[in-house]
Amino acid sequence: MSTTSVTPPAQPYRDRKRYAWILSLLVPMSVGFGPLLMVALDDARALWIPAIFFYLMAPLLDWLLGEDQSNPPESAVPALDADRYYRTITFLLVPLLWSAFIFGAWFVARYDLPWHGVLAMVIITGSVGGFCINLGHELGHKNTPLERWLAKLVLAPSAYGHFYTEHNRGHHRDVATPADPASSRMGESIYAFVLREMPGAFKRAWTLEADRLQREGKSVWSLHNDILQPALITMALWSGLVLWLGISILPFILVASFWANFQLTSANYIEHYGLLRQERAPGKFETCKPHHSWNSNHIFSNWALFHLQRHSDHHAHPLRRYQSLRHFDNLPSLPSGYFGMFSIAYIPPLWRYVMDERLLAVVGRDASRINPDPKQRDALIAKYGLLQN
Repeated sequence: MSTTSVTPPAQPYRDRKRYAWILSLLVPMSVGFGPLLMVALDDARALWIPAIFFYLMAPLLDWLLGEDQSNPPESAVPALDADRYYRTITFLLVPLLWSAFIFGAWFVARYDLPWHGVLAMVIITGSVGGFCINLGHELGHKNTPLERWLAKLVLAPSAYGHFYTEHNRGHHRDVATPADPASSRMGESIYAFVLREMPGAFKRAWTLEADRLQREGKSVWSLHNDILQPALITMALWSGLVLWLGISILPFILVASFWANFQLTSANYIEHYGLLRQERAPGKFETCKPHHSWNSNHIFSNWALFHLQRHSDHHAHPLRRYQSLRHFDNLPSLPSGYFGMFSIAYIPPLWRYVMDERLLAVVGRDASRINPDPKQRDALIAKYGLLQN
C-alpha cells in the first residue's frame, strides 16, 4: 500500500508592518505636543520635548527595537502595490502635514515666546517640513497624476517644489558620481555640502525643466513648468499666513523652511557619502546598483519615513512602492537610523570617526571606488594609505 504526500498550500503573505505605517500619521502630529504642554504647564521649555524626541529618543528607539531584514516575497509584490490601504496613508498625511505647518506658524504668532521657545518651534515646524519633503519623495516617484500633484502640493510649505524635478530626473541620473550636487563626498562636511547641494540642486532642476519645455515647444515661464507650479502654491500659502498672522511671522516661516530643507540635505548627505559609480566611458557611468547607497533597516525610523532608509533598493528600483522595498545582504550599512545619523553628521569630527573607516571597508580601501572631496583627495590617500589603480 503506497501513500502520497500532499504539500499544503502556501499561506498567503501577511505584511507584519501593515499597521505600523500608521505611525507615519502620528509623528507629524507631535508638533502639537510641545505647545499643549507649554500651555498646560505655563513653561516654554516644554516646547523642546518634540525636538528631544526626534534627535535623542528616536535614535534610542532604533537601537532598542533593532533592525528588520524581512522582505515580502516577489510573488506578493503586485498585490502589495495594488492595495489602496498603503496609498491612503500617504494621501491622508498631506492635509495633516499642511495643518501641522500652519499650526506651528499660528502658535508662534499667537503666543509671546522667549527666544528659546521660538527656536524650539523652528526645529519642530521645520521637522514637519522635512516630513513633507519625505512624503513628496515617495509620491513624486509614482506614475499616477494624483500622486504627482500631491507631491507638488506637499513640497510647497517649505518652498522646495523644485525637488520634484531635481530628484527624479537629476539625482537619480547622476547619483554617486562627481557630477551630482546631492551626493556627498568623502571628507566633505555637511556644512560644506549644503553650500554645494542647495544651489546646485535648484540650478540642475531649472536646467532640466527648461530643456524639457523647450523640447515640447512650451515657454519656461508658463504653468507647464513643474517648478513654478509648486512655487505658486508656496506663494499663496505664505501670503495667506502673512495676511492672517502679520508680516512679523515671515522670518519664522523662512527660518523654519530652511530647517525643513536642511533635513533633506541631511538625508542626502548620509545616503551616498563617498560612494562612487564606476565611469565606463567619459561621462558614462555604470548603472546604479544597491551598493551605491548607504542602507539602514532600523525599525522605528523606517516606520516613520516610509522605508526611505532602504535607500539601496529605492535607487535600484525607484518606482517600487515603500511597502515593497527590500533588504539586501552585504550592502553599505549605517550604524543607526536617519534620526541618529543626522545628529552625528552635525558634528563633522564624529561623523568622520564613525563613517570614514566604514566607507573604506566597503570599497576595499580602493581610492578608485571613492567619491572624494577633490581638495582633500591626496590628503585622504596619504592619511589612510589607500590603494591606487
